[in-house]
This record gives sequence, C-alpha cells and structure tokens, in this order.
Amino acid sequence: IGSSMKSVGEVMAIGRKFEEAFQKALRMVDENVIGFDPYIKQVDEKELEEPTDKRTFVLAAALKKNYSIAKLNELTKIDPWFLYKMRNIIEHQILMESLP
Repeated sequence: IGSSMKSVGEVMAIGRKFEEAFQKALRMVDENVIGFDPYIKQVDEKELEEPTDKRTFVLAAALKKNYSIAKLNELTKIDPWFLYKMRNIIEHQILMESLP
C-alpha cells in the first residue's frame, strides 16, 4: 500500500511527537514538499473552509500570519489540539528563521 494512500486521504508516519510525525507525513505525500511550509500557498479563507490536499499549506500560511486558533477552528472545523501542534511547528520555524 505504501506510506501515501491518496484515495482515502491517509498517510502513515511515526515520530515521538505529533509535530515530527506530521512533518514526515507531509514529506511522504509529495517529494517536492519539505514539510509544513507556510510559503507554498497564500492565505485564503475560502480555501481554509474547504478540505483539500492543499488546505494544509493555506493553514500554515494563516498560522504564520498570526490567525488565532479560535478563528482557524471556526473556518476549518479542525480540532484545536491539532491547530496548537501546527502552530508550534510554525513558531519553531519563525524562531529558526530569526537566527543569524
């Protein structure tokens, strides 16, 4: 079956934390993707409302633009637990980008 099961929208990745497994899963689905990248797509609230294979990257862009967890939950209906974990990835990326 493989690590990417697009017909049913599944991926399989193992990590010690959700953030690690999530990043691995994104990289397995598309070899051109480096992970939860906020630079792939622009923020578009209509795209956040529709579950598509690219919504993940719109969500990353929204988190980078400081959308609140409550607003993203309202738009996406994604459980806040996952949104907090995704925000953690973006916060770490911002920190790494700020280092000399």
